[in-house]
Amino acid sequence: MRAAVLREYNAPLSIETVPDPACPDDGVVLEVLACGVCRSDWHGWVGEHPRVKPGQIGGHEYCGEVVAAGPNAQYAVGDRLIAPFILACGTCPQCRSGESNTCLDQRLPGFIEPGAFAEYVAVPRDHNLARLPDDMSPTLAAALGCRVTTAWHALTGRAALQPGEWLAVHGTGGIGLAAMLLGRALGARVIVSDIVDEKLEHASLLGADAAVNATDGQSAAKIREITGGGAHVSVEALGFPVTVAASLECLRPLGRHVQVGMPVGHHAVQEVNLNAVYMGNLALFGTRGMPAHRYPSLLSLIAGGHVDLSPIVAREVALSDTSAELAAFNGPTPPGVAVITNLLG
Repeated sequence: MRAAVLREYNAPLSIETVPDPACPDDGVVLEVLACGVCRSDWHGWVGEHPRVKPGQIGGHEYCGEVVAAGPNAQYAVGDRLIAPFILACGTCPQCRSGESNTCLDQRLPGFIEPGAFAEYVAVPRDHNLARLPDDMSPTLAAALGCRVTTAWHALTGRAALQPGEWLAVHGTGGIGLAAMLLGRALGARVIVSDIVDEKLEHASLLGADAAVNATDGQSAAKIREITGGGAHVSVEALGFPVTVAASLECLRPLGRHVQVGMPVGHHAVQEVNLNAVYMGNLALFGTRGMPAHRYPSLLSLIAGGHVDLSPIVAREVALSDTSAELAAFNGPTPPGVAVITNLLG
């Protein structure tokens, strides 16, 4: 099969012909229909993700059609499925408690095992997968696997965002834009913050109640002023120290900070304004991914027409364009995300 392989950090991926994946006993092999290009992929590409090594095939936001099924698989050849990026075991205490995104024995295609920057991907533990709705495009479905699912769980499973509350979103990339759209669908008032005016304008056109340019370092103060005392919930969607600080400092007393951005590499350990946490009686939540059993709640929101997530996808690209899309994360990115839909190009 054709695949984009990491041979050297921060260098163009190598487009190679590699062996087709073997089918796991408890899972399936998918013909990849679409795969998103995510900032988490970029962390691996530049060498900041501790588990991504040269030789890795990235890609963790994908959907596909089953072309092979193991003897213990729950799905069959021809089924079209969406995959979360965390494949949980289903039997550990965390999984049994319903929090499978914190599974103690995770399988991670795209980070540890070969991912979906390829024509085919092996997916063990297919009990984690969900059926691709007939009326949902594979392009949009691929974007659900990381960014949208993580944002959904951050807002509803962690922060318990309520109608009428102010939600601040720091960073309007794919996951930030998803948080904004989902926050609006949940009845919150949403204020977005970024350093790229084009992205702020894009978010405003899609329904953000207010937008703040953070270039001057005063975004927290601006958010407190606009919201009349601070946001009730703040989502940090980048993992950078400056946006983590702004997210904490923009909250009103008893506010909830949700750490969605991935702090790895030289941002893995940061100074945090604990005085703001202490004085404001703030709650801090970490979140990563979404328990697979929560797919129905998200898919029903979409199917019911309560949220249109299609604006998240800015462009469809070929597999050979993956390196350029990853390199774009080295600086401020334009609005929307890229999804690979041509695996032969």
